[in-house]
Amino acid sequence: MPARPTQISLEPERRRALAAELFNHVWTLMETEQRTQRETDLMIAAAYASRFFWEESGEPLRLARGEWQISRACAIGGRPTSALEHAQRCLELCEAHQLSPFDFGYAHEALARGLQAAGDEAAAAEAVRTARAVVSRIEDDEDRELLNQDLDA
Repeated sequence: MPARPTQISLEPERRRALAAELFNHVWTLMETEQRTQRETDLMIAAAYASRFFWEESGEPLRLARGEWQISRACAIGGRPTSALEHAQRCLELCEAHQLSPFDFGYAHEALARGLQAAGDEAAAAEAVRTARAVVSRIEDDEDRELLNQDLDA
C-alpha cells in the first residue's frame, strides 16, 4: 500500500490565499438569492475547505471566523446540527483566546442562526439577546452596525 501524505504540500502563502479566496467565494454563494441545491452544497464544502486551509496558520481569529462561516453556511443550507456544532466551536475559540467583542458577538449570532434553523425559537432569541449585549463593547462603528444588521435579519 502506498504511503499516504500526512499534510497537504502547498506553500504557506498559497494556503492562505486559497483560504481567503474560498472564504470570499462562500460569501458570494451565501448572497445568491436563487441558490440551487448544488450551489448550497458547494457553499458548505467551500466553507469547510477554507477553514481547512486556515488550520496551518493556527491563528485563533482565522480559525474562529472559519468556524463561524461553516456554521452560517450550514444554517442557511438547512443543516442545523452542523451549524450548532460549528457555532459552539467558534464560541470556544473566542473564549479560549479572548477574541474581540465583535467575534464574541458573531459567535452568539451563529448560535442564534443554528438554533433558529433547528426550530428552537426561544433559545435562538436568547442567543440574539446575548449577542446584542456584546454590541456596545464593539469599538468600530461599522463592525457594530454589521453585527446589528445580521442580528436583525
